[in-house]
Amino acid sequence: METSELLKRVRRIEIKTRGLTRQIFAGQYHSAFKGRGMAFSEVREYRYGDDIRNIDWNVTARYNLPYVKVFEEERELTVMLLIDVSGSQNFGSAHSFKRHVIAEIAAVLAFSAIQNNDKIGVILFSDRVEKFIPPQKGRKHTLRIISEVLNFQPIGKGTNLAEALRFLTNAIKKRSTAFVLSDFIDFDSETEQPRFSEAITIANNKHDVVGIRVYDLRETQIPQVGLLRVKDAETGKDIWVDSNSYDVQENFKKWWNTTSESLRQTFNKAKVDWVSIRTDEDYVKPLILLFKRRAK
Repeated sequence: METSELLKRVRRIEIKTRGLTRQIFAGQYHSAFKGRGMAFSEVREYRYGDDIRNIDWNVTARYNLPYVKVFEEERELTVMLLIDVSGSQNFGSAHSFKRHVIAEIAAVLAFSAIQNNDKIGVILFSDRVEKFIPPQKGRKHTLRIISEVLNFQPIGKGTNLAEALRFLTNAIKKRSTAFVLSDFIDFDSETEQPRFSEAITIANNKHDVVGIRVYDLRETQIPQVGLLRVKDAETGKDIWVDSNSYDVQENFKKWWNTTSESLRQTFNKAKVDWVSIRTDEDYVKPLILLFKRRAK
């Protein structure tokens, strides 16, 4: 992508997503992603209903009156974006490629984070960890993230979510909120089970992992338009399929339904919050529903 075109696209995304962040997501984000630690604030006299476990016995003995310690939530978070840059992200049959939708969602999350004074970092991955951007604050840092997501040229074409999740677990020592933005097409070819089940469970035990699945309508069904030449974006393999064939249609639907169900079970078993977003649909409503669900 030319530099001038890239800058224009980054600017357009910034204008759109900053507006959404201010108008819609600011309060939702703050409620949904709270600080995980508690910091000492002050001591005050005991009041009816206070937790007796918070009594400061040294101060109580000194003044001969019960005093309790007051704690405040540590608001600052570290937010990590694990962004899939594999070959399958360069697909989209309607308005946008998957990677463009992922870039916008990443921008919304990044601007929401810096508005709440949180740090934001990125792990770009394919079948390997392609790039690690350590967590920082600020608009300039966020614009760099958006630019990288839009213009990054990965070495690998395949997908290895487990590798990215292991990198997160090892590289980020402090507990963070980690958004995984991907189509999650990373299944065992024989069992059709996700190959990252163990890795996401381990990662979620250390961090707060949230899955954001971005997919396209044409990944759920093939249009009936006769003989099609189909190319796998990750392996480069070409095949011809008869899209009018009943067996082709049914097998494709079966694969989508089976893998979607196994993905749902994997997330539920690992206790990972997640949401699915289609490329031709507005991503605002699903994100708001996700935030509201987490705020309860």
